[in-house]
Amino acid sequence: MLAPETSAYREAMARLGAAVNIVTTGTLDNPVGFTASAVCSVTDTPPTLLVCLNRNSRARSAFYEEGAMCVNVLTSSQQDLSNHFASPNTMAERFAAGHWQTLATGAPVLHEAAASFDCQISQIVEVGTHSVLFGIVRGILCHAGAEGLVYFNRSYHSLPCRQG
Repeated sequence: MLAPETSAYREAMARLGAAVNIVTTGTLDNPVGFTASAVCSVTDTPPTLLVCLNRNSRARSAFYEEGAMCVNVLTSSQQDLSNHFASPNTMAERFAAGHWQTLATGAPVLHEAAASFDCQISQIVEVGTHSVLFGIVRGILCHAGAEGLVYFNRSYHSLPCRQG
């Protein structure tokens, strides 16, 4: 059986809504980060996430070198920050926005994120055009009441926070 055409696959994937994240590595003095929607939980024992990173990304080598990453889940008010990290801006320009701190691994954590998962990279698997980064969660920062930001059908959408 033949695989579907790339354009048909991409069009169908646009219908798969996903949280918008900024994924970081490095340090506060030398930060690296990019916008990602291909992020998901793998297991809760041990707590593990996966992130898909295009092999052509200029950020890729830093994730191999550093061994740490932080998945910062964006809020509904952070669309501009998402676009800023997806742009050709330098890393210094990207990290000039937001307030950054560290948790367990030293990777940059966005203080204003809805949630941040500070991870030690346990494995990297190459699949097609992407590197799949597996990270074991070492620290978490959550902000209760933050509205979510998802990307669906090539545009941003806000998700309300459930109260109570």
